[in-house]
Amino acid sequence: MPTSLQSALVGLGLAAMVAMPALADGSKDEIAPTGRLRVAIAISPAGGAFWSTKTEAGYAGVPVDLGKAMAAQLGVPVEYVVHQNSGQITDAASKGTWDVTWLPKDPERETKMMFGPIYEVADATYIVKPGSNVTNFATLDQPGIKVAAVNATTTMRGAIAHLKQAKVTGYQTYDEIFGLLRSGEIDAFALSRDQLNKMAQKIPGTKVLDETFKKTVTAVAVPLGHQQALTFVTKFMTEATTNGMLRKAYDDNGLKDAPIRTE
Repeated sequence: MPTSLQSALVGLGLAAMVAMPALADGSKDEIAPTGRLRVAIAISPAGGAFWSTKTEAGYAGVPVDLGKAMAAQLGVPVEYVVHQNSGQITDAASKGTWDVTWLPKDPERETKMMFGPIYEVADATYIVKPGSNVTNFATLDQPGIKVAAVNATTTMRGAIAHLKQAKVTGYQTYDEIFGLLRSGEIDAFALSRDQLNKMAQKIPGTKVLDETFKKTVTAVAVPLGHQQALTFVTKFMTEATTNGMLRKAYDDNGLKDAPIRTE
């Protein structure tokens, strides 16, 4: 091989070696600009693949575990930015207060943030109050029926589109709606089936309807314009799904019987 060609190839190799750390640093600066990975979470006793819970030691949940692992991979501390629901996380996407989150995806949210791989697909339905005569969607969708949903969420938007006569009202927290359902002040609550099944165990006499009105998909997300961050979190979630990290996060948070659903 001519000396000039050898020199050129060596030069290209060195340039690539120099460029690779620079690219990594650029990704790190974009995804964790404060030097910490700020993970947006929503707190509720509901649990599941999206909600996180408050504990004596801090926070627990699938997004909590994934955020901690992502921060470790980046080599930065993790900071949890707490919200009451996914709508609040969405509203904060343009404010620069969080770097990454895991939450339900829908077309409206895609105008405010960028989504990576889906890791959860849930059936949305309704739970009805104790003593209710409602047995299906037809008997639920009647004038005078009060249906609650967590405010500004994809489930709330789905319920509003689904119900033509019943009135859907948004509330800020799961806890508030839980109390209203238990006291009979609302007729029904729209949420994912797995979470409603857990709620039914805590409020005797309630019933989760058999039908499904919406498939809710949950995915990793970053603020708009953060393309390098999106590339990183997409790779992270793809690997987490194949190497068992996501399965462990499910198992450690009471979801051992829940399958990981990517579509």
